[in-house]
Amino acid sequence: MKLSLLSAASVGVLCAAMSAAALDAITIKGSKFFNSKTGEQFFFKGMAYQPRTGFKGETMDPLADTVGCKRDIEVFKDLGINSIRVYEVDYTKNHDTCMKLLEDAGIYLVLDMPSPKYSINRKQPYWDHDMMSHWTAKVDAFSKYTNLLAWIAGNEVANDIETTPSAAFVKAAIRDMKAYLKKKGLSTPVGYADNDDMHIRMNLINYFNCGDKDSRADFYGVNIYRWCGDKADFKTSGYEDVTKNMTDYTIPSVLTEYGCNLVRPRTFPELKSLYGSDMGNTFSGGIMYEYSEEDNKYGVVKVTYGDSKVEKNDDYENLKKALKEAKPKTIKSADYKPSGKDSVCPKPSDTWHVKSEVLPPTPSSARCKCMMDSLGCTFKNENLSADEGKAVGEAVGHICGQTSCSEISYDTAKGNYGNFVACDPTQRSAWAVNKNYLNQNKAKCEVKGADTKTVSSPKQGDQAVCLKEKDDIGNIGSPSSNTGDSNSSGGGSSKTDGSDKEESGSDSGSTSKNSSSTMLSVQPLATLLASAVALFYYF
Repeated sequence: MKLSLLSAASVGVLCAAMSAAALDAITIKGSKFFNSKTGEQFFFKGMAYQPRTGFKGETMDPLADTVGCKRDIEVFKDLGINSIRVYEVDYTKNHDTCMKLLEDAGIYLVLDMPSPKYSINRKQPYWDHDMMSHWTAKVDAFSKYTNLLAWIAGNEVANDIETTPSAAFVKAAIRDMKAYLKKKGLSTPVGYADNDDMHIRMNLINYFNCGDKDSRADFYGVNIYRWCGDKADFKTSGYEDVTKNMTDYTIPSVLTEYGCNLVRPRTFPELKSLYGSDMGNTFSGGIMYEYSEEDNKYGVVKVTYGDSKVEKNDDYENLKKALKEAKPKTIKSADYKPSGKDSVCPKPSDTWHVKSEVLPPTPSSARCKCMMDSLGCTFKNENLSADEGKAVGEAVGHICGQTSCSEISYDTAKGNYGNFVACDPTQRSAWAVNKNYLNQNKAKCEVKGADTKTVSSPKQGDQAVCLKEKDDIGNIGSPSSNTGDSNSSGGGSSKTDGSDKEESGSDSGSTSKNSSSTMLSVQPLATLLASAVALFYYF
């Protein structure tokens, strides 16, 4: 009898869920977003949503806080927004309640793929299978929700001339995550959000929309904080220049963050241009930074984790009024004929340290495991302690200052990427330690401060075999673009061969579990040592 009642209740819940209409999918045509069913053009009237006050734990996740969701979604409806951007979630938690409440309120989600622990580090960038596995797990957890509108694969990662190499790894991540989505039968767009740096902005804009279409961003975001107060206007704020940069762009442009707070209370005069004739034909709206008032003073309300209380400030009513008055001129999908020109890839220069035609390899856990199975000298433990990580970092810096480590290194300006550059930091370090062991004719297998071991008969006798292993998308393996090292098998003979605001939860590219790139290719000793030092932060 209890089983029958439970079954009936379950059926009732299921029917109720099915009766609630899912939000229409938003699709891309040319440089605009459209409602897939009605054909109406879609403009983001969004808000960055990452409450931090009162949070206790390791991973922030506003979409798993049901108290917060119920509290804030009522506020979202009052403001009149149609989308939120969330930077950080814990994909292992259940998000059904919050996502359903958002859907019922007509609100779409834009979600960042990276997290602080698993983001591409702007100074020592790598894209490896460990990071990719966390991104794909997030995709798996959220792709079931019909109001998931878009993914963002990087936020302000390359933010100056010196960090432009990181753009190559972000674009490789976009390529691989688009391929993963396609493999799962999904078409959710994947974009990038830049920091509007005057020295590199045009190279970034062109880079993410040039070359192979499977590797391009599906949309481009600009985080902009130039329009400060009522005395600024479309021209003096610099918004006019930003709009000109995107006029002939062939993919959609969005202000993925806006809302200068140098003059408060904010009245949001930029919305008249964003949703009016100044920008409405070029940009698909924007996302205001941000919902909750935190230490950086950008919020429109004060809220606390687990508390239902909401305290609105003066910015709140001003934003509500500005959004209500924002009535962009739209065009029907059937009447829209895409125009514009494909971007020309930037060439390597003093301000752009990337060979645009070549991307880092797709991560391959199988290739990296095979490589590890070939080593005659390696670590006793797969997971190194913090102290061991520091010792290994110092040792690798020394080793790669004395011998070529191009198999685990890269030179983005030349388009060279080692065959094992997409392995995780411990694996790359083990490769270097083994290289040192072979260079010493197998006399010594040691790293001061870390436990090592010798393997008399490695499972794999030839690392060249490892290059045939499939990558993590399922593509047949092939050598990377590395052109300069002697690859050695471990036990046998050698063979020749992520703004000045502090955005908690956002992919700044400055802190990451994977900031541990062992070394850049070639070579100044200072560069090698700096790269090795980055290994410390992994552990």
